[in-house]
Amino acid sequence: MAQDLIKEQLQGVNLFLIGMMGSGKSTVGPLLAEQLGYRFFDADVLIERVAGKAIADIFAEDGEDTFRDLETEVLGHLAAQTRSVIATGGGVVLRRQNWSYLHHGLVIWLDGSLELLLARLQGDEARPLLQVENLEERLGNLLAQRQPLYAQADLRFPLQADQDPLAIAGELLATIPGLLKPQCSAEQN
Repeated sequence: MAQDLIKEQLQGVNLFLIGMMGSGKSTVGPLLAEQLGYRFFDADVLIERVAGKAIADIFAEDGEDTFRDLETEVLGHLAAQTRSVIATGGGVVLRRQNWSYLHHGLVIWLDGSLELLLARLQGDEARPLLQVENLEERLGNLLAQRQPLYAQADLRFPLQADQDPLAIAGELLATIPGLLKPQCSAEQN
């Protein structure tokens, strides 16, 4: 019943999940979408489909700028959708143009601490930006660069180490109504 009310209040507005890699956007997103009866899109998966290769290969063969161009293109298409939960890449906030797309929906920042992200990303060989000697230093630098940009989100959701993804989705659903403007009836206009 509460979910029906939230769906009605959202009126099909997209939810964009932002945050650092390892924050759980691709894990929480489908759970949130399912509870809302929304579609789920993982922007990184779509970028790979458009490019016809893995993100690591895009970085290696074409460079980060090409990846960011593809990311912006895919985000533009996703922003035109409705009733969708969209997990974005961690660096989506770096381009001003991307914010114009993100503002087509409700932007939710899954905020993980450096310690949490380190624990989740240790040994991850799939993420090109993390293929460095000192993972903690790299993550710390990326976090410092991106936190002020993530802070522009409509909602900041601080993550805890042992939080269940389903519980996170539930807490987000409980928080969303407070972010939405009350609907005016025709009689009030």
